[in-house]
Amino acid sequence: MRVVVTGGAGFVGGATVRRLLAEHADVTVLDRDLSRAGPLADAGATLLQDDLRDIARLVDRLRGHDAVIHAAGSYRVGLTPAERPAMAESNVQATGRVLEAAGRVGIPHAIHVSTYGIFGDTRGREVDEAYRRPPTDGFLSWYDETKLVAHQDAEARRRAGLPLSIVLLGAAYGPGDPSGLGDQLRRAALGRLPAVGSPTLGVSWAHVDDLADGIARVVFRARPGGDWNLGGETGTLGQGIAVACRAAGRRPPRLVAPPGLLLALSRLGPRVCSALGFPANLEEAVRSTHGVTFWGTHAKAARELGYAPRAMEPGFQSTFGPLRKTG
Repeated sequence: MRVVVTGGAGFVGGATVRRLLAEHADVTVLDRDLSRAGPLADAGATLLQDDLRDIARLVDRLRGHDAVIHAAGSYRVGLTPAERPAMAESNVQATGRVLEAAGRVGIPHAIHVSTYGIFGDTRGREVDEAYRRPPTDGFLSWYDETKLVAHQDAEARRRAGLPLSIVLLGAAYGPGDPSGLGDQLRRAALGRLPAVGSPTLGVSWAHVDDLADGIARVVFRARPGGDWNLGGETGTLGQGIAVACRAAGRRPPRLVAPPGLLLALSRLGPRVCSALGFPANLEEAVRSTHGVTFWGTHAKAARELGYAPRAMEPGFQSTFGPLRKTG
């Protein structure tokens, strides 16, 4: 099978490429930054630098392939208005161009990588693929909004005839996790996190290799046209930090950053917040994480595809256990 993976040099994308190569797929990686993709080439992937801005070039890249996995995108909360257009380009416009190119070449199976974030705040519920956020709910972050717009575009193209599956991912973790959540977990496991921010944030923890396995199962086992939740054990950021610290043999931070204090700091402006090590738009970061749950159930993928993500304890042990020797 010949597969193109956009964003294939990224965290989830790279794990997916490795999983596909293990199944002897012929994999082409499209990514704007290939500086850390050497191991993928050594493993047998073809690397092509591409910013996904040219539809004609994308058509050439996709022609003759059996599937395209669109895993490229930008994830960050706490953006200033000046930073928003770049994220919209990465999450919305690029998605539209990749799916448009897939339709033009008649690719047999397109897979759009979405997120549990499109559900909005699930308010303590584990929701399935059929769930739709209440139309009266506002957006928690610019990331939240751009991913929902891209998700809706993908759904519209599927209704128009594109053979498309959508995978919705929980909170990825694992070695090399570049996210804000990953940074808190890693610093806590190293004993370098003075206080926990937003410990009540609820996510579905999923090891990146398990997510990659789930995506590969959609490629190889699913017919185009379905939605697939791919998550893991539900919990909070506070629980995740506790498990990460236990794996690394350290005590979790005793202090919690009060949301009221953080909101007060946000009024000092982007420059001050950035200088203090916080997101520039600290108000958005607090609003989108404090007391919010992004919980989903992967029961359908488990039942129909055999998706079986590891639990938090063994997953965090494999990720943060090696940090016992560090710090």
